[in-house]
Amino acid sequence: MTDRITQDLTAARAALAPLAIEATGLVKSFGATRAVDGVDLAVPAGSVYGVLGPNGAGKTTTIRMLATLLRPDAGSARILGHDVVREADRVRGLISLTGQLASVDEDLTGRENLVMIARLLGHPWRAARARADALLEAFGLTEAAGRLTKAYSGGMRRRLDIAASLVVTPPLMFLDEPTTGLDPRSRSQVWDIVRALAAEGTTILLCTQYLEEADQLAEGIAVIDHGRVIAEGTPAQLKASVGSSTLHVRLLDPARRGDAERILGGRLAEVRPGADPAALSATCPDGDRAALAVAELAGAGIGVGEFSLGQPSLDEVFLALTGHVAEPEEDEAALSGGGRA
Repeated sequence: MTDRITQDLTAARAALAPLAIEATGLVKSFGATRAVDGVDLAVPAGSVYGVLGPNGAGKTTTIRMLATLLRPDAGSARILGHDVVREADRVRGLISLTGQLASVDEDLTGRENLVMIARLLGHPWRAARARADALLEAFGLTEAAGRLTKAYSGGMRRRLDIAASLVVTPPLMFLDEPTTGLDPRSRSQVWDIVRALAAEGTTILLCTQYLEEADQLAEGIAVIDHGRVIAEGTPAQLKASVGSSTLHVRLLDPARRGDAERILGGRLAEVRPGADPAALSATCPDGDRAALAVAELAGAGIGVGEFSLGQPSLDEVFLALTGHVAEPEEDEAALSGGGRA
């Protein structure tokens, strides 16, 4: 029954919009470990689609199959209408893949890296230099163009790496953990690049373990855990699927958080401490219950600096769906021969 429902949903989406990626029942095992266990995906052309899950969930292995780098053990996938097994060469001409580790040559300058890639892709010298300069300007790297890449910051290297993937702008781009290890400013710059690419019509499959990143960028999200898609929808749909609002509270005195947690726990469900030592959040069925809980904190002499009631975050959705937070788990990439999942 579940398989039939999945097939019906895939057919309905295909009727509404052309699909850039259509995968059904993808399976990949490495020895006794099944890294991907029946993944179905339907990604509309021209969208940013997030594949969300912790390390070891099967994300990188799925991307490597879609990008023709691994042959599926079972199932099928089509990229822009072309089968990833039977038409692998055609698929490779339609995609680019930016992995978690920068693929640029550290002993070349930024400009030399881009010119070299342009030449390898068949551009004559003058066109290669022009394309390199245009990309360096678009990615804010003109001033650093003559410096060796080994001297670039992590954010600059990541921008150069994405620029290298766009020497020939592909119809479909795979971004595997594009902001891993970047500082907040560099991460924001990469997000701006992703938005700009999508605005120009490139379909982007964004593989990430950062829930905020998926919330910011993706129009649709597939949540993968233990090699299977366990939920799919827009960020708003996934949040609504939890079925409860979330009360967020920030205390005036972080030392009272333990007391506040006990009081909220008596009124509400699933009280969770936040990264901020003064913050707490709790699943809340309705506004009246939230108001009573906040009033009880005040009655106990626990000062509340601010509170809000709203939709759960994607972190809370992930916890509700999987029973655990989106933290690194077993590293599947060592099995698949790629970067971290």
